[in-house]
Amino acid sequence: CGAGMDWQRSLRSRLAARCGPKKSEQELKDEEMELFTKYYIEWKGERKSGNTSYMNIPRFYYRLPAEDEILLQKLREESRAVFLQRKSRELLDNEELQNLWFLLDKHQTSPMTGEEAMINYENFLKVGEKAGPKCKQFFTAKIFAKLLHNDPYGRISIMQFFNYVMRKVWLHQTRIGLSLYDVAGQGYLRESDLENYILELIPTLPQLDGLEKSFYSFYVCTAVRKFFFFLDPLRTGKIKIQDILACSFLDDLLELRDEELSKESQETNWFSAPSALRVYGQYLNLDKDHNGMLSKEELSRYGTGTLTNIFLDRVFQECLTYDGEMDYKTYLDFVLALENRKEPAALQYIFKLLDIENKGYLNVFSLNYFFRAIQEQMKIHGQEPVSFQDVKDEIFDMVKPKDPYKISLQDLINSSQGDTVTSILIDLNGFWTYENREVLVASDNDNTADVDDT
Repeated sequence: CGAGMDWQRSLRSRLAARCGPKKSEQELKDEEMELFTKYYIEWKGERKSGNTSYMNIPRFYYRLPAEDEILLQKLREESRAVFLQRKSRELLDNEELQNLWFLLDKHQTSPMTGEEAMINYENFLKVGEKAGPKCKQFFTAKIFAKLLHNDPYGRISIMQFFNYVMRKVWLHQTRIGLSLYDVAGQGYLRESDLENYILELIPTLPQLDGLEKSFYSFYVCTAVRKFFFFLDPLRTGKIKIQDILACSFLDDLLELRDEELSKESQETNWFSAPSALRVYGQYLNLDKDHNGMLSKEELSRYGTGTLTNIFLDRVFQECLTYDGEMDYKTYLDFVLALENRKEPAALQYIFKLLDIENKGYLNVFSLNYFFRAIQEQMKIHGQEPVSFQDVKDEIFDMVKPKDPYKISLQDLINSSQGDTVTSILIDLNGFWTYENREVLVASDNDNTADVDDT
């Protein structure tokens, strides 16, 4: 037994001597890395080659300069300005566009189609050779094929091609113009960037000549909100320049350069002076206590004054308010949503208010929650309340959701009935219009017949 104990002690001492003092966690990690490196180099040694191109990989990431790196920021701004100037010089100027039109007209291919001058592919290429290097990008088979329709002689319209070139030049000019306001240089505009762009654009738009300078800040706010409401649905506070160019809002804004713009066009254009004054005027009329903000009671008189209290409660629960009151910017989002109920961004705004349980869908409970307020308003106006069961069935029939018990935002958008469904749930006047649609259509037809008789 004693011999056994001696053997155990001897073994323990030998193991302790071999292990040495206990290593720290960092030392163990270092040893592990050392061994890994050693074995990796040995393994790689067999396949080592003279190829050292990996050492010349070009740098592909440049971090943005920090706020305190003033010199680097100035250098970056200057280099971007030079780059944009160079891009601007690459565009066709007015003289070059006139020359292009002259060449196209000179090389038109007979016979004319009605009053429209045409050109075939052979002459198209000839013009491309004579028009100069700036025009080269437009004279390709792909663009010719894109503009080729049903001409029996395989020609394209000279006017259509020239308009295509003009549109491309305009897009590039506008992109460069917007990029000058892109302070971050990342291809997007923040709210303040777009505000500066529109403020400096106002003097170039004859249709806004009559605006008082004191109204400029309200006009800019009104204009910018439309861009951000529709192009920044996630409310990130920035919009891609590409998205601004792709939508029609900039076209609407620049339409105000036309001094002969019709009254009808002005009324339907959100950016026109009459439209901006109308929206701001409504806001001032609602603000009965003249404190520059709207309470729930003041907002309840919006439109026909028939929005339900439950819906208005949800507006003030979900939207940004200050001491329970709404400012002009929040009001603009509200107006844009209610005036454009067919648009996905507007439906997203209203859907969020209707989704009281924040489940991402509307069920029978949420529909009933809002429709009860419509029923109560009907009683107040001496009308017999309509059965919720009937309305619920009609809504589900209109939307035809994937899940027969739940209506998602996408279901609402896909159905093309989102404006009708939301009107039924939030606005007594909207519900009444839907409920009496057949009577109203018949009335319209009678009025049309009366006009025809005269």
